[in-house]
Amino acid sequence: MVVHALDRDDDEAHTRVAIVAGKAVGNAVRRNRAKRRLRAAARQARLPATDLVVDARPAAIDAPYDALPRDLERLTAMARRRTHQ
Repeated sequence: MVVHALDRDDDEAHTRVAIVAGKAVGNAVRRNRAKRRLRAAARQARLPATDLVVDARPAAIDAPYDALPRDLERLTAMARRRTHQ
């Protein structure tokens, strides 16, 4: 997965997440499965108040479910560091 982050300027204290999956992920069934898994992982992950765009990759379908929230947290932190440079 690829994560793009944008810090919020307003006083909202929640995270907004958009999950996208292109045709490279597979047919509609596989794209929807990847998005469902990433949406559930985003609910479990401890994410800062920021706007995120998560671009699904084919590996998101077969990855162990318990690894997805950790990966999302790690990639979000990396994306936020890049935006602050």
